[in-house]
Amino acid sequence: MSRASLDKDPHEVAAMFDGVASGYDRANSFMTFGFDRRWRNTTARVLDAKPGEKVLDLAAGTGVSTTEYIRGGAWAIAADFSLGMLKAGLHRKVPMVAADALHLPFASESFDVATVTLGIRNFVDTKAALTEIARVVKPGGRLVVCEVSTPTFPPIRFVYRRFMLRLLTWLGRRVSSNPDAYGYLAESMLTWPDQRGFGEIISSAGWKDVEWMNLTFGVVAIHRATKGPVDLPA
Repeated sequence: MSRASLDKDPHEVAAMFDGVASGYDRANSFMTFGFDRRWRNTTARVLDAKPGEKVLDLAAGTGVSTTEYIRGGAWAIAADFSLGMLKAGLHRKVPMVAADALHLPFASESFDVATVTLGIRNFVDTKAALTEIARVVKPGGRLVVCEVSTPTFPPIRFVYRRFMLRLLTWLGRRVSSNPDAYGYLAESMLTWPDQRGFGEIISSAGWKDVEWMNLTFGVVAIHRATKGPVDLPA
């Protein structure tokens, strides 16, 4: 079994997720005390995919989030660079493709909306990935990202930062075949920027109207942005 380092080498990250793919959804639900489903449902409501829209679900893993986006009639594709995760989700019957977020295998302006749920912190270069995502989204299209964040209430923030790594590592040993992977995931949560910091990264990648909404006291936040119009040559 492998564990990725915090420099987020793509091969290490992919191998790590390949190793935990078969039980990832179950372990994720257990380790978040079932809140992962609430977070996905809220993300789907914020995304608000309309019938006929095309949705790119990046870092989709087994496609558990992708299924939420097609309920209202949108077309959605699950993209991930872990083949093991995609194979574990084949039973969901949604389109799937192996893809690197820094070099997406899609034509420019192919999608109405792009979304990432609890996965963007694993990208090796967040700004570069957001820039590449903007390339494949139509002008006026939307970006919705659900990711761990920083609790806004100081006592909760203290407990979260002080004990989260230990708790997740402990739980990982009991529900996962690769407990070291959950050590990495916990560390990546604690090193991720806060709501404003991530919002600034989104803005720096060219997205407009960046805003965010806290969930579960800010343990998780949903960031939303739009792609501005293409600048025409003078």
